[in-house]
Amino acid sequence: MSKRNILITGGAGFIGSHVVRLFIEKYPNYNIVNLDKLTYAGNLENLTAVENATNYTFVKGDIVDQDFINALFEEHQFDSVIHLAAESHVDRSISNPMEFIQTNIIGTVNLLNAARAIWGKDLDGKLFYHISTDEVYGTLGETGLFTEETAYDPRSPYSSSKASSDHLVRAYHHTYDLPILISNCSNNYGSHQFPEKLIPLCINNIKQGLPLPIYGDGKYTRDWLWVNDHARAIDVIFHEGKNGETYNIGGHNEWKNIDLVHVLCDTMDELLGRAAGSARELITFVKDRQGHDRRYAIDASKIAKELGWKPSVTFEQGIKETVQWYLDNEQWLDNVTSGNYQSYYQKQYTD
Repeated sequence: MSKRNILITGGAGFIGSHVVRLFIEKYPNYNIVNLDKLTYAGNLENLTAVENATNYTFVKGDIVDQDFINALFEEHQFDSVIHLAAESHVDRSISNPMEFIQTNIIGTVNLLNAARAIWGKDLDGKLFYHISTDEVYGTLGETGLFTEETAYDPRSPYSSSKASSDHLVRAYHHTYDLPILISNCSNNYGSHQFPEKLIPLCINNIKQGLPLPIYGDGKYTRDWLWVNDHARAIDVIFHEGKNGETYNIGGHNEWKNIDLVHVLCDTMDELLGRAAGSARELITFVKDRQGHDRRYAIDASKIAKELGWKPSVTFEQGIKETVQWYLDNEQWLDNVTSGNYQSYYQKQYTD
């Protein structure tokens, strides 16, 4: 397999760290540069398994800084970008939309401009792969699925900022012939996820005996995708996707929030050896989120038909493995919830 010089943005985050580990281990002749700002959700402890790999370089920096990004591209001469860096939590976007506009829109344009400047007219073997979300499509009723042809209808500052970045990536493809790919994924779950998101939050709270906050009536529905399967899909799309195309990645796995939490509670009770039903007693319904989308569901038939990808696990299998990982890695979870993980960068790179 030919050599590649790849920039992965957001590679210390939840999804990004899975992609970085997969690419480093699977493609030893690829040079991987992981660029991450190391905000609250970026954690270098996610990458201890590969941090000393000869084909891996970590760079701390912000995609909003255009001069820094230009210099990074000039130094490393990337032929490919896998762009995962993003502000991604809807609640945070409601309280601070400007941060999402800066990172998700301006940051993406900075990367696009740097790629154009370095690649010029020599676009053979070049690729800008942008990872996005199903939330750009808006909300669904009781029936129907999001396809790659679904019109955009974002409802939150987060999804609007991601929709904007999607449109800009496509615009650079159509206007400047930049080789691009886009994928839109459903909700991810798995190891190494920051515990502001539903599943790791509930795992941590059950472990601590704290309330499990459920928005509204708990019947908001999401399609859940195991993060390892998402990383596999990104690998397949990067290598086999058709220039200019979009691929939806879903888990064929819809759950109402309350039903998912019930499964999570029962799994935790089983693995912790607690009385059946004890974790369910922690469920607490709270005031609904502003502008809460009712249902997301992905039609992932295109990636299955064209690229041969499909999910490898059932939700029950994936959630049991996920819960077990958090129970086996209590130190990771304790470091994240206490903020001590931030000291890892200081220890590894500045002391």
